[in-house]
Amino acid sequence: MLRVVVLGAAAGGGVPQWNCGCEGCRTARDNGQELQRTQASVAFSGDGEHWFLINASPDLRQQLNATPQLHPKAGALRHTPIAGVILTNSEVDAVAGLLSMREGSPFTVYAHEKVLAILRANSIFNVLNEKNVQRQPIGINEPFEPRLPDGARSGLEVLPFAVSGKSAWYLEGKTHPGGDSGEGDTLGLKITDKATGKCFYFIAACAEVTDALKAEIDGAALVFFDGTVWQDDEMIKAGLSHKTGKSMGHVAMSGDHGAIARLADLTLDRKIFLHINNSNPALLPASPERKAAEAAGWQIPADGTEIVL
Repeated sequence: MLRVVVLGAAAGGGVPQWNCGCEGCRTARDNGQELQRTQASVAFSGDGEHWFLINASPDLRQQLNATPQLHPKAGALRHTPIAGVILTNSEVDAVAGLLSMREGSPFTVYAHEKVLAILRANSIFNVLNEKNVQRQPIGINEPFEPRLPDGARSGLEVLPFAVSGKSAWYLEGKTHPGGDSGEGDTLGLKITDKATGKCFYFIAACAEVTDALKAEIDGAALVFFDGTVWQDDEMIKAGLSHKTGKSMGHVAMSGDHGAIARLADLTLDRKIFLHINNSNPALLPASPERKAAEAAGWQIPADGTEIVL
């Protein structure tokens, strides 16, 4: 049985962002935890005992403490049910949480070689002693079975695939440690329980909904999809940034080429937006944007949402 827990649903900075006074952040502060979101990550398990994370956000310690499924087992002095972390990109909000996992428990980091090169180039990640924390390269369109800390099979299959995106923003204008050619900076994942055949997709960063991507996910029981911005220029209009969503590697929810319209003709049992920016009005429950997203069959999740497939 495949279980998935949304650890965080927000984009970088979370909601509210510490230095932001936009409507979404003000409303989240005024209305308490109901509207607050930590930075995007999910955990999944095939047996309910051993768990894998997709990305490790800067809010990871808070997320783990808020998720009973990921607590040490009763009576154990040192223990974690986390067997591995799969990285889909090298942005700060996907990798910084690894630094909160430095206390010596064994697990494996799975990532494309381009992302692993960035970790190697930043010596602070050496606090994760490779005697305990192995770094396993993964390849595009090369399925693999993540292992448990003792080397046993997990019974899960992970298929990484390339999606339209870009390298981390902090590398703009700089030499990429993993080289500038080829794909690998932005991945989507298909996670399958080999025993039941149940699967879900995780695509938290995507600059364009291509026909190939549509063909890949059509018929899925569950899709987590990039919900960073409602419209491409919303951060510019709000005075929050000079960048569009697409220039940051994120397709808008709305518009003729947005995620809602482009995916409307697919058969998807459950559609959940993830990595939602504080500028996105769809975060607000009473907003016209939220109502439009929900009318199209999309869900805006709260942190802690659990789904069983």
